[in-house]
Amino acid sequence: MSTATKPYHIGRKISRIRELKDMKQEALAQALGTNQQAVSAMENSETMEDEKLIEVANALGVSVEAIKNFSEEGVINYFNSFTDNKGPIYAGPYCTFNPLDKLVEAYDENKKLYERLVQTEKEKNEYLEKLLKEK
Repeated sequence: MSTATKPYHIGRKISRIRELKDMKQEALAQALGTNQQAVSAMENSETMEDEKLIEVANALGVSVEAIKNFSEEGVINYFNSFTDNKGPIYAGPYCTFNPLDKLVEAYDENKKLYERLVQTEKEKNEYLEKLLKEK
């Protein structure tokens, strides 16, 4: 088995980035204003003009450098960094609650406040009716 490195192939890198972004060739073609066959040909080419590479990078939402420096090993290392037990990568505050639970709590609280508002309006109307009847 050969351990020689693969040659620089910009089309394969674009293809892998597109796949990782869960984008089909048709979607990339539409973003580039071309057709799927052109994207397929582009992904099979080893080189690409800088202007075209900039367009592709913009369509994929990545930088030109990200495409040029893309490697499978880098992606694997990136995702493994989330699961290794060497400690936190980001030492900032951690979310210790479920945001959806907080949203439901806020909704319930708003509902209770609205019900209290409706009740006080009813009481106010009853009081005003009582005052009118007394006159």
